[in-house]
Amino acid sequence: MAAVTPANESIARLDHALFKNSLKNTSSSKTPPRLATALNLTQHPEGGWYRETWRTTGQFHPEGYPGNRTAATAIYFVLGRDEMSQWHRVRSDELWLWQSGSPLELTLGGRGERPSATTSTIRLGPSIKNGEHPQGLVPGGVWQTAKPVRGEVLVSCIVAPGFDNQDFTLLDH
Repeated sequence: MAAVTPANESIARLDHALFKNSLKNTSSSKTPPRLATALNLTQHPEGGWYRETWRTTGQFHPEGYPGNRTAATAIYFVLGRDEMSQWHRVRSDELWLWQSGSPLELTLGGRGERPSATTSTIRLGPSIKNGEHPQGLVPGGVWQTAKPVRGEVLVSCIVAPGFDNQDFTLLDH
């Protein structure tokens, strides 16, 4: 197993400059949600707040990728009461893990050039008896968007092979 980078030493590699011309951050307030402040999160280009917490140190060249990738990465991700993430896709599989706060609706929009009109929704949260799930998987290449049901929500997202800016597409409105 590859060695890991301690969370307090990890560096978020998401280069905001890549998105500066197309970024329309959906964060509705300039003040971060309580959980984002407590966890020292910064604004994410898709909307919401994040911080990378883990990145494996070993690299490999996955089939179908343009270069080497780490085995996996993880982030904290917070959405405030009136925030949502914009439609986006990641080349790799992304596992969403509900942590605290509101349930979250994770909507999947297929693998086309744009999100499909026919979508499916995974509801993440603590209430299994009410149809919520503690985790949900977004297969690589599938369009996704997320919003809290009520109040702010904290999730962790694990991407494998690890996240790389080249593998992220934000829907161009």
